[in-house]
Amino acid sequence: MMRFKKLAVAMAAVMALSSLVIPAAAEEETQKIGISMPTQSLERWNRDGSYLDEQFQAAGYDTILTFSDNDSSQQVNDIQNMLADGVDILVVAAIDADSLNTVMDEASEVGVPVISYDRLISNDASAYYVTFALATVGAIQGQYIVDTLDLDNAGDNVYNIEITAGDPADNNAPYYYNGAMDILQPYIDSGVLNVVSGQIDFDSVATDQWNTQTALERAQNILASYYADGTQLDAWLCSNDSTALGVAQAIESDYAGDNTVIITGQDGDEANLANIMDGKQSMTVYKAVANEAVVTLSLVEAVLNGDTIDETLIENSDWDFECAYDNETYETSEGVVCPSFILTPTTVTIDNMQEELVDTGYYTVGDDGYLVAVG
Repeated sequence: MMRFKKLAVAMAAVMALSSLVIPAAAEEETQKIGISMPTQSLERWNRDGSYLDEQFQAAGYDTILTFSDNDSSQQVNDIQNMLADGVDILVVAAIDADSLNTVMDEASEVGVPVISYDRLISNDASAYYVTFALATVGAIQGQYIVDTLDLDNAGDNVYNIEITAGDPADNNAPYYYNGAMDILQPYIDSGVLNVVSGQIDFDSVATDQWNTQTALERAQNILASYYADGTQLDAWLCSNDSTALGVAQAIESDYAGDNTVIITGQDGDEANLANIMDGKQSMTVYKAVANEAVVTLSLVEAVLNGDTIDETLIENSDWDFECAYDNETYETSEGVVCPSFILTPTTVTIDNMQEELVDTGYYTVGDDGYLVAVG
């Protein structure tokens, strides 16, 4: 009888211990990721937000995804709400990097790490940076113009060009512009390229919020002022697809010439890919944002796990795309380098669209024959 009593006491003790252990496990919370994107008015940010959200949820994280309508104060509010909601880490593509200082300091105070996504935030709370090779994007655009016009063999020929750059509030925009101008400036200096409007410096050619309508109206003004007499326009350097869309519309409606004008772009927006197929745009620089999301997921996991983060993150990955670790180039403040993971962009033209975009699974071909982004 005593033996049965001892057994009953032992079983009761085990059950008591179990009752203590089970709730503790049940209380373990899923880590939460705050994802702040600039706007839904540009196609590429919809894709970025969607890819990031899908990647993190598939990996078992909770997510908060916001788009801030290109309103810096709204983005500050969005991020503050994420901090109040207890996010473990922030992934932020800044509208205006300088406007986020206060909320970045708030993140730092509560110990929430920040990943600058695509655009570097000018605050030391930004722990890491994931982007594409920025100057390379512009260099690709500039070199495309040089090669297509065969400027190295121009002889006495002079080719006319105009320039449209991006949002001055976007830290990336000067990189794109400078990358292109590094290629084109020697030809401008030698007289082989001629900017008829004289609008060359970044401030003169920048486009607030990368806005298509703004780019369209400026292009219309340039065409009316400098090309209405039949002066031939040979190329228009556009830093991205939303501005290229406006320039292409202006050329279609307001250009007096009958030659094909070279127009560059960036992002692979569906409307622009259709324009490339229709001969209204020449090329775009494609940045595989699905890969950018993959790198960001791996980086966030490493940060939350407390892992050492350097080039070994790349070496230990199974990524099937190019990415480099850079601990020298990008600074959040003077002398403070932000460790960065830099992906490689791709030139897309009508000749390689199938190979680079469809065969890779980034786009499908719709019933109308035009490309549709996946995801």
